[in-house]
Amino acid sequence: MDTIIRAPRVLLPDAKCSMEKWAVVACDQFTSQKEYWQETETITAGEPSTLNIIYPEAWLSQGDARIAKINETMKEYLSGVLTREVNGYILVERETTDGKRLGLMAEIDLEAYDFMPGAKPRIRATEGTILERVPPRVKIREGAPVELPHVMLLADDPDKTLIEPLYEKRDSFELLYDFDLMQGGGHIRGWKVDSETVEETALKLETEGMLFAVGDGNHSLAAARQCYLNNPNPLARYALVEIVNLYDPALVFEPIHRAIFGADGEKFLNDFANAFPKGDKVTLIVGDKEESFDAVLADIQPFVDQWIRENGAEVDYIHGADVVRKLAAEGAVGMLLQVLNKKELFPQVRAYGALPRKAFSMGHANDKRYYLECRRIKP
Repeated sequence: MDTIIRAPRVLLPDAKCSMEKWAVVACDQFTSQKEYWQETETITAGEPSTLNIIYPEAWLSQGDARIAKINETMKEYLSGVLTREVNGYILVERETTDGKRLGLMAEIDLEAYDFMPGAKPRIRATEGTILERVPPRVKIREGAPVELPHVMLLADDPDKTLIEPLYEKRDSFELLYDFDLMQGGGHIRGWKVDSETVEETALKLETEGMLFAVGDGNHSLAAARQCYLNNPNPLARYALVEIVNLYDPALVFEPIHRAIFGADGEKFLNDFANAFPKGDKVTLIVGDKEESFDAVLADIQPFVDQWIRENGAEVDYIHGADVVRKLAAEGAVGMLLQVLNKKELFPQVRAYGALPRKAFSMGHANDKRYYLECRRIKP
């Protein structure tokens, strides 16, 4: 049997742990809204929480000292908190703002994934990997005894053959967790799946050499692969992910907007206007002024990168037009983008490779994966 996908060995907190305080949202969310993470810190104070074993990007300025503390806390949790072991797939039901999203926790073979341009592995990146963002994640992971995924893989399964039939039988499976997620994250349930057909069904989805696309967490998966290449061991060869059907009605694609800080707004607007014609595909916000242009992300992102190099500024990637408008009112240059039609994703990735980085987001920030399940990555 091809081992590109297999049943995981998952670690969960013991029954005494508050699951609401344990699970926190993906580390790359709310990076320009430190108040979100400050509130999360208040909520989880003094309690076991994944907040203590991840590195929120809003706090990256804390440097390597936090990494050492993360690894130390992971070891503490292995000896006294992560006491429940689940050997099997986990069916996930996540109540989000767009409905109930279904997923399947599994291990995937990192030999089948490659993020480098031109590569055509069976698990493919959907966005361009920012190479300078991989080493910090490698540094965090290389000393970690466990992994906590916020990686979501997409399955091109319009006939709903993989996850949905399992959900129909969920009452026959063991319920592992059932609780509300903090900070507006909705509700989550998970069942241990006893099924011998998952691998066989999943592999039938492969088309033209491509089985899964990385929908979220591409840089985290890239770091996992790099750590495996640096120090191969049987546990590090695999990574824990959640597989979601691209055609799940609750999986809604959202645009990822831009906010540019420290820029001369009028100069940026004028330079952009000189590069692109008027249109309706992207809107720039400078103060109380809004102008729209006919430009696609494949051309926009190189323009932004070069402009920043030449003029000195910083860009952040923002979920939600309201947040962009708020930041623009505070002096940033706001850039509102259109959403990608999700049905175009697999054909585009097969034909052209990864899309420009931060081309789309799957749902609102609160709907991202919360860290919950753990898995050993060192013997």
